[in-house]
Amino acid sequence: MFKKFSQIGRAFMLPIAILPAAGLLLGLGGALTNPSAVASFPILDQAWLQTILKVMSYAGNAVFANLALIFAIGVAVGLAKGDKGTAGLAGGVSFLVFTATISGLLEMFSAEGATIDTGVLGSIIVGGTVAYLHNRYRKIELPQFLGFFGGSRFIPIVSSLAAIILGAIFYIIWPPFQNGLVSAGEAIAKMGVFGSFLYGFLLRLTGAVGLHHTIYPMFWYTSLGGSEMVAGEMVSGAQNIFFAQLADPNHTGLFTHGTRFFAGRFATMMFGLPAACLAMYHAIPKQNRKENGGLYFSSALTSFLTGITEPIEYMFLFAAPWLYVIHAFLDGLSFMFADMLSIRIGNSFSGGLIDFLLFGALQGQDKTHWLYVIPLGLVWAAIYYFVFLFCIKKFKVAVPGMENEEDLTDDVAPLKANASLHEESLAIIDYLGSSANIESVEACATRLRVAVKDSDVVNKTAIKKLGATAVLDVKGGIQAVFGGKADLYSQEINQILGSDK
Repeated sequence: MFKKFSQIGRAFMLPIAILPAAGLLLGLGGALTNPSAVASFPILDQAWLQTILKVMSYAGNAVFANLALIFAIGVAVGLAKGDKGTAGLAGGVSFLVFTATISGLLEMFSAEGATIDTGVLGSIIVGGTVAYLHNRYRKIELPQFLGFFGGSRFIPIVSSLAAIILGAIFYIIWPPFQNGLVSAGEAIAKMGVFGSFLYGFLLRLTGAVGLHHTIYPMFWYTSLGGSEMVAGEMVSGAQNIFFAQLADPNHTGLFTHGTRFFAGRFATMMFGLPAACLAMYHAIPKQNRKENGGLYFSSALTSFLTGITEPIEYMFLFAAPWLYVIHAFLDGLSFMFADMLSIRIGNSFSGGLIDFLLFGALQGQDKTHWLYVIPLGLVWAAIYYFVFLFCIKKFKVAVPGMENEEDLTDDVAPLKANASLHEESLAIIDYLGSSANIESVEACATRLRVAVKDSDVVNKTAIKKLGATAVLDVKGGIQAVFGGKADLYSQEINQILGSDK
């Protein structure tokens, strides 16, 4: 079950990974073509520059306008076990058939003006169905007179037929479900700041095992994150609403209240966790600080700039899970206080400095209340620093650098200093118990996810020495936190094993 959820989480990451670039285009284009920005900075009032910026805004908005289609393709590709190109094509075609089926049924049997928007949830179901059919039938053999349509050519056909059935089912079941989502979103809104706390706390807890990707898309891209009228169109989903308002040159006042599903991230990711790194650095013995300083500094910088927090969190998660619960609680409080202060900063991917500047500072205090993040963040940095310093020293939490060097020795021969990616990947395969022990290798943003037959033969210490911040032993496999190199290792290992087909 864990492996299945991990695969789904990884499949979500594929389409989500394109959002930062699209958000960058839309953020810069939307911010710098806004009449108020042009009025404040006359240097922007150049015809050629405005043309470029508007094209950037249109390009970025195109991604978010077609997010459901992108998710259908991405999920199909992410869950396919081979021949991923065919799976992606089938996912795109099936989603178009799915939406066309719903539109046709609405036109024939529903009241004029009735609409059904399944959003990303519908695309995820379509993509997952396509992946299932693809994995099951991509090598099917048909009778000779139909032989041309066998194998991978069969997948778009059978997937399209399945999409028609799914479209008919959603036509029947989605209206009450859509109303239920709206009611659920309204219920969360009525919870006020407690609802924001609950969202942040649970999101961080599930992030411990990489399952947060199954939660936040429902708030970001569906009615659960709210529905608002923007530029004459009804838009659903917290992030969809935010980017629609960002693209609307006539929008005034604070951005959507749905940004409470993002705004709490900035105090934690830009201030709290970097301060936790400093606390861990000060808690380890002085003789170990020089050797481990680079790890703590780079992890803190990554969190501050990009909002990727796993390199920090995996330093203490396995040594002290209770400390991670405290961290999740503090993160929930960050969401709560951001809501109380009416901080309305959106984001494209995470809560680092880049998104803070693009979707906070550049949009103006009147739309985002971005200035309030700074005093809140400073308070959060102090809280994280003293909480982590006290807990680590009091309970002797074994964060990196706390143990003596002799405790980490083993009989593994070290790689040469300038080892290539190929050599490192070969070593990882060996540390995983050889290719015979490996069932599948995947990666998300920072973690190498490996399904193995016998986790007892995995040399976790050797993998850590190769550069992994942490190695999580889960039922059916392991997850090694390698940061940005995780995807590179995944591709290289799959190529070595001959499974990248």
